[in-house]
Amino acid sequence: MPRVKRGTQHVKRRKNLLKRVKGFKWGRKSKIRLARPAMLKAGVYAFRDRRAKKRVFRALWTVKLNAALREYGISYSRFINLVKVAKVGLDRKILSQLAEFQPAIFKVIVDQVK
Repeated sequence: MPRVKRGTQHVKRRKNLLKRVKGFKWGRKSKIRLARPAMLKAGVYAFRDRRAKKRVFRALWTVKLNAALREYGISYSRFINLVKVAKVGLDRKILSQLAEFQPAIFKVIVDQVK
């Protein structure tokens, strides 16, 4: 059976791996043995945090809305209930953006649902 040399495959794999760990600290950016588990762990964190990002942003919208609503003497939970009862078709993201960047329009919405 003829001998199979795998040098090109090894180099290709190593180049791909080192390209993906560019910018990592210490030996994890240059040594295969350290780079491979670092890359795998980074992938795990990336997968987890793509989901966590959605939770973080929703919490941020809640905080922004609550802060804006306190100026009008109403709590966040009471406002959300009033929005649902009034059947206003705006979600928390849009409401928080209105509160932050368009306070006049936000005030109209608050007055409408009160």
